[in-house]
Amino acid sequence: MFKIGCHLSISNGFLKAAKEIISIGGNTYQYFSRNPQGGKAKAWDQKDFEGFMEYAKENNIEGLLCHAPYTLNACSSNPDIREFARMCFRDDIKNLENFPNALYNFHPGSHTGQGVDVGINQIVEILNEIIYPEMKTTIVLELMAGKGSEIGRSFEEIAEIISKVNYKEKLGVCLDTCHVYSAGYDIINNLDEVLDEFDRIIGLDKLKAIHLNDSKMPFASNKDRHEKIGEGTIGLDAIVRIINHPKLKSLPFYLETPNEIEGYKEEIELLKSKRSC
Repeated sequence: MFKIGCHLSISNGFLKAAKEIISIGGNTYQYFSRNPQGGKAKAWDQKDFEGFMEYAKENNIEGLLCHAPYTLNACSSNPDIREFARMCFRDDIKNLENFPNALYNFHPGSHTGQGVDVGINQIVEILNEIIYPEMKTTIVLELMAGKGSEIGRSFEEIAEIISKVNYKEKLGVCLDTCHVYSAGYDIINNLDEVLDEFDRIIGLDKLKAIHLNDSKMPFASNKDRHEKIGEGTIGLDAIVRIINHPKLKSLPFYLETPNEIEGYKEEIELLKSKRSC
């Protein structure tokens, strides 16, 4: 099954978002646990959750991806910001444990001048504090475009974080097509080679999701600027090869393109028409 969806708000509940994704032709979705700029998470609604689970079963909605707020920075030089990261992880994972196979995606963060080594160790410290053996949720590190002092701009940096975490089996990776292209991995001309490199350094078994975005910026620009599918520098042909690649096609794909709901519907229809069996 082609698992395809987009980013939706859960301000009115998981069930309403599930009905919305089905209405536009998708079968999974991503959501922010709270305002992407921070703040408190939406209060847990058990009745809404139970309604969602029943509807998801009836409509073959497989899994959800919860995206941490952009302000979660586990490697900031500011200890208060690192404490906010701890709080987000704990609160969000507590809710996600209600689901059978949820993903929790986060940006590794920016070391804010401390250096990559210090930043990676701070990320690892927090992950080792909040991950526990019985946890069902998979925490997913997102590969970044590499602007400023971002950590996670290379496969090697992601692999180093994973290697230092005690419960490595609780971790995965999300590959954002805009980010990886902007970071200097040529997914247009050398997709097979990029995936082989990922497998050698991180392991394809760790790849849990794809953020499917075109890019406003040129190759290796280190700029994170998403574009609508087929309207950017990656282009439709490369996107089609990605969704049909035998090493990727079983993964869930989440659109984060600059769209309203009708735009997402059009993109989902386009991608479904380009998907091979």
